[in-house]
Amino acid sequence: MARATALHLDRAARVLEVTFDDGSTARLPAAYLRVESPSAEVQGHGPGQKITLTGKDDVGFRGLEPVGNYAVRLIFDDGHDSGIYTWDYLHQLGALIR
Repeated sequence: MARATALHLDRAARVLEVTFDDGSTARLPAAYLRVESPSAEVQGHGPGQKITLTGKDDVGFRGLEPVGNYAVRLIFDDGHDSGIYTWDYLHQLGALIR
């Protein structure tokens, strides 16, 4: 199970930088995180219900909020803020774009 040891939100570059306890790092663009949001709004409520979002290339961040010691809630400038990004999920997303 991955655990984030550091988070840096670069609003100007629209990137979330995450360092994990296994020594890996990920630079995750806001647009990528937005279209891969773990929220039911994007993923649906069951298998095969994921929605493909378009028009999110220019989305940025408003902020982030820690969720316990296992996740972060990202607040996007398009108003989306319902996805809870666990450390494992961020680690998986980072591995996909390395």
